[in-house]
Amino acid sequence: MSELTLTIIRLGLLVLLWIFIFSVVGVLRGDIYGTRVVSRTPRKPAPARKPAERPDTPAPQKRQKRQPHSTVPQSLVVTQGVLTGTSLPLREAGTIIGRNPECALILDDDFASGRHARIFHRDGAWFVEDLGSTNGTFVGTERLTGPVRVEAGSTLRIGKTVIELRR
Repeated sequence: MSELTLTIIRLGLLVLLWIFIFSVVGVLRGDIYGTRVVSRTPRKPAPARKPAERPDTPAPQKRQKRQPHSTVPQSLVVTQGVLTGTSLPLREAGTIIGRNPECALILDDDFASGRHARIFHRDGAWFVEDLGSTNGTFVGTERLTGPVRVEAGSTLRIGKTVIELRR
């Protein structure tokens, strides 16, 4: 082989070595400093300016709250697992449960997937569905195979964590 070929091979191996070193340092840095935590506390809204009222303008009507039914859940409460006692209100847009920091309820459970399950509102009722998790989601003792309607008092089991839906 010529001297030029050997030099190119040496430089190529040196570049590969540095790429490997930087990737190892990146992984170690992620393990040492962990995941960036995003604050979930709601921000205070800026004070709204009051528009000048005119006497001929009708007053805006207030939205009426719907009356909760006795079987309609309002919140999730962790009853077993690392997060026992944690409570979270259900949102109309849906609540995602899992290990991912972007989930509404972040589980510290080795048997939970990143995006494990979702609780959502449809047609006046609440449903829970498994999002393709490895270990499954259970309502009572039954493993979910599709969206299932849930009511207040229902229990969900995700790994070692048990969650109860409450009014």
